[in-house]
Amino acid sequence: MKTKDATQQPQRTWYADGLQFECTGCGHCCRWGEGYVWISEREIHAMANHLGLDVLEFARQYVRRVGTCYSLKERADYRCVLLDEAVGRGDRCRVYPARPTQCRTYPFWREHLKSAKAWQALADDCPGLNQGRLYTADEIDALARETEEDFL
Repeated sequence: MKTKDATQQPQRTWYADGLQFECTGCGHCCRWGEGYVWISEREIHAMANHLGLDVLEFARQYVRRVGTCYSLKERADYRCVLLDEAVGRGDRCRVYPARPTQCRTYPFWREHLKSAKAWQALADDCPGLNQGRLYTADEIDALARETEEDFL
């Protein structure tokens, strides 16, 4: 059996000093193209409650079934169905305080955290990256795990 050398330090991730992110509410991440925003039954209830809708009515308007899972619907142009298109509001999320885990943990998904280059590529599209609050590496890892636990 191999034992770990006590002097060997664990490999540090490229974001060991943390990453900054502050959501600007621009809605850009909600209109990137075809895909799925996976949601749980608990999240469906929370979003319906936030909008003051009956769960069945919320599901009829905003939810699609994909196999045995649920996803938010998207418009023909692939924008999330929950983006508020009201004049003067821009593309704001109508359920932001009750948004699903997948949205709440963005941008701290493993695909964006695999390298500094991947993070920077995302920063080219997201004005909130490298701005605002500094998240610690432990917080970032916890958010990434939360997304994985819910959807993988």
